[in-house]
Amino acid sequence: MQASTTFVNIAAYKFVTLDDTAGQRPVFLDKCNALSLKGTILLSPEGINLFLAGTRHDIDAFLNWLRSDARFADLEVKESLSDGQPFNKMLVKLKREIITMKHPLIKPELGRAPVVEAHTLKRWLDQGHDDDGKPVVMMDTRNDFEVDVGTFDNTLDYRITKFSEFPDVVAAHREELKDKTVVTFCTGGIRCEKAAIYMKDVGYDSVYQLEGGILKYFEEVGGAHYTGDCFVFDQRTALNPQLEPSSAPTVCPNCQSVVSTREQLSPAYVADTSCPHCAT
Repeated sequence: MQASTTFVNIAAYKFVTLDDTAGQRPVFLDKCNALSLKGTILLSPEGINLFLAGTRHDIDAFLNWLRSDARFADLEVKESLSDGQPFNKMLVKLKREIITMKHPLIKPELGRAPVVEAHTLKRWLDQGHDDDGKPVVMMDTRNDFEVDVGTFDNTLDYRITKFSEFPDVVAAHREELKDKTVVTFCTGGIRCEKAAIYMKDVGYDSVYQLEGGILKYFEEVGGAHYTGDCFVFDQRTALNPQLEPSSAPTVCPNCQSVVSTREQLSPAYVADTSCPHCAT
C-alpha cells in the first residue's frame, strides 16, 4: 500500500504595490504548476494574497522563489498540515483589491496599524485589560458564517455578510468604543490589517490588529479565550486550535444551513456554492 502524503498548507499576504499583475499572472501560474501546487493566488495593485498546498519540498521551493523578489523577502507565512490535498485546482486571479473593502485610498503598504502579537494578546485577555489598564474589546472582521464556526470569547460581531460592509458599520459604533482598546482579528491577518487602518483613519484612538490573525494565534498560544474552530476556505472547512481539520458542525456560506460533519459540505463549495442543502 502506498504511504499517504502529508501536505503543507500555507496562507500568506502582503500589501505592496504591484504594477504588472497581468504580466505576472502566467509567471506565478507556471511556477505553481511546475511544483504541482494547488490553491489560489490573488494579485492586485495593492499586493498579493495566497492559499497554497503541496509537499514540503515543493512549498519550500515556491517560497524560496517568491522571496528572491525583494518585495516579498519578508513575507510571513502561516502553516498547517493535512493528509490530503485540500484544493482541487491551481488558480491565479487578478483583483482590484486583494481583500475587497471598496476604500481604495487605504494603502496599507504605506504604513501599518499597530499590531499586537499572540502572547501579548493572551496576557491582556488573561488580566482583562491592556498594559495601560484599558478594557480590551475583540472585534471580528470576518463574515457572519465564519464567526458562527468559532471566535474569541465576548467578541464584537456585527454580522456582516461581506467585508465591504465593515467600514460603515464600524464607523457607526466609534463612540461606544472610545475609551477601550480594540483588537481587530480575522483568519490570517489581511482583513484585520485593513480594518485597523480604516478605523484609525475615522478616529479610533486605540486600535490594534492581531498579528497573523487567528491561525497565528492558534500556532503561538493555542485556543485560550477562543471557542470553536476557525473557518478556512478550502476542503478542510475549519481548523481546531491544534491546526487540525475539525469534525465539528459547520455552516454552508451560501445557504447558511448547518451541515452535520465537515465531509458533508461539498469540497468545491467555494467555487460552485453547492452543498447538500443548496446543490445546483
